[in-house]
Amino acid sequence: MPEPSLSEARTPDAPVTRQPAPGTSGISRRALIGTAGATGLALGAAGGAVGYAAAPAEATPLTSVGSDRAMFHGKHQPGITDGLQARGHLVAFDLAAGAGRKEAAALLRRWSATAERLMAGEAAPHGDTDVARDAGPSSLTVTFGFGHSFFGRTGLEKQRPTALDPLPAFSSDRLDRSRSDGDLWVQIGANDALVAFHALRAIQKDAGSAARVRWQMNGFNRSPGATAHPMTARNLMGQLDGTRNPKPADADFDRRIFVPASGEPAWMANGSYAVVRRIRMLLDDWEKLSLPAQEAVIGRRKADGAPLSGGGETTPMDLEKADAKGEYVVPLNAHARITRPDQNGGAAMLRRPFSYHDGIDADGTPDAGLLFICWQADPLRGFVPVQRKLDRGDALSKYIRHETSGLFAVPGGAAKGEYVGQRLLEG
Repeated sequence: MPEPSLSEARTPDAPVTRQPAPGTSGISRRALIGTAGATGLALGAAGGAVGYAAAPAEATPLTSVGSDRAMFHGKHQPGITDGLQARGHLVAFDLAAGAGRKEAAALLRRWSATAERLMAGEAAPHGDTDVARDAGPSSLTVTFGFGHSFFGRTGLEKQRPTALDPLPAFSSDRLDRSRSDGDLWVQIGANDALVAFHALRAIQKDAGSAARVRWQMNGFNRSPGATAHPMTARNLMGQLDGTRNPKPADADFDRRIFVPASGEPAWMANGSYAVVRRIRMLLDDWEKLSLPAQEAVIGRRKADGAPLSGGGETTPMDLEKADAKGEYVVPLNAHARITRPDQNGGAAMLRRPFSYHDGIDADGTPDAGLLFICWQADPLRGFVPVQRKLDRGDALSKYIRHETSGLFAVPGGAAKGEYVGQRLLEG
């Protein structure tokens, strides 16, 4: 019951498009009150900053966490190559009865305008709730995608990419269809919980009568600065989760993750495809395993993520190494062995997940696990072959359960003056 890789992909090392909000000397227009006396203040004080209301004569500078900003406009949408954020919300919408292409275009125009303002640390264009009044941008990203059903509802079937064909069934699936798929998908991430919620609420309000929420999920990651130095994140099983992620510096990164500028359909140029899966971790069963047993399931040391064949976290795994009894040091069904790109015809995807915890069931079982999100230029060459192989014998499968699934076409970034999806909806 597996998923491409709970341990074999590395989270992006750092945000790639960060800068202080314009005209603020690093202080968000939202920042009337920063964090006074905090260590690591990145910027000097600036007087007379303007937020929602008149600012004090001397505004306190934001910490680096609050002032970090991702850019809305660009070649690609934000929230794909940016570093993991501490808080996340995933939400899918279905267009309302009678809503079509015209209403969808107006909605994406509203959503894009709201996302651009919120990512700059500004108030929502209308009806702002003041939830994030005192905070900076906090690395907020808002990402938009289209599901398979969107194209039929808007009369754009001829523009539907073949890469958006429904995923095949997997033997490990236990899917709740009411919490899967959707016409539209929005990913929200930020390094402050209130900033993330503020964006979620604004996006929901902007939907108005054009679309209704189909499902919504909340996630989290370790907060920036919580470790002594930047490191690969851990999941709720305690494993380093993201060791072999493709990196933007890799020569073939764009080819694997993004649709080429000359690709088809033309409106998907510089876009990507997101596979979204809610994977419940059976933590009570997992935590009964001894440490050596857990490491054998994954194929890596729990403490530092190094392969069982030796070395450090980034040391190549020696799949042929055997112990004194002639047994493979990395078991044949170890998750890390099965998910290696060189064991799957080079199939690769950029994993950018959130953990989740949705409470404790009546029997005391935690409803917790991973909001798995992976990005690739073509899911039939990225996600699908790896998942099929995992289906055939991954040792991790008995400790996880795939409960929801979605596949979304995420177009390239909007140019200045454009909204996301404009080339599809007005092409």
